[in-house]
Amino acid sequence: MLENIYTELIAEHSQSRENRRTLPNATVKERGHNPSCGDEITLELAVVDGVIADAAFSGTGCAISQASTDMMIELMRGKTVTEAQKLAELFIAMIHGDITDDAELDALDEVAALKNISTMPARVKCATLAWHTLEQSLNK
Repeated sequence: MLENIYTELIAEHSQSRENRRTLPNATVKERGHNPSCGDEITLELAVVDGVIADAAFSGTGCAISQASTDMMIELMRGKTVTEAQKLAELFIAMIHGDITDDAELDALDEVAALKNISTMPARVKCATLAWHTLEQSLNK
């Protein structure tokens, strides 16, 4: 059952076009690249008064990197920069297997379904590409 939800989420979010666009009012633009597989994204954020008012991305990569980016954007929209930083830290800790408690992961909403990627070392960089790029963006 959980495997089906994971597969459906990856398929749905990797093919979604809603967040795959340029953001005319972007205040931050950051490129992320995974040299080990060639995944590449450009993350654009519109941060207004400390809140991520909007976000979008462009790029190419495997289904996991694209789905993770799309899911991240949906989760981050409307969050403060501080909240977004905490969620990014939580996601990365989950993918590295450092946090496994479902109650702690509730803040990630549907993104927590990517938890099993922690058991696929070759896919960890794919899943975390957008999140590391987000961290770099928010630190500017």
